[in-house]
Amino acid sequence: MDPILSEVYSTVLPAAPYVLAAYVGILLTLFAFVFSLWRKSKRTQADIEALERALEQRERKADE
Repeated sequence: MDPILSEVYSTVLPAAPYVLAAYVGILLTLFAFVFSLWRKSKRTQADIEALERALEQRERKADE
């Protein structure tokens, strides 16, 4: 094997688990962030629907 390649591999390969762990950590953080945004959007959608129903009821009472 080429001595330069063997030096590069000896430097890179020991760090591979840390790089992999960093990518897994980033992906888990991204997943948690997207999941929290999804839950908040569902909650916001439910609030909007409740407001729409309340507005419709108020308009019906005003028409009577």
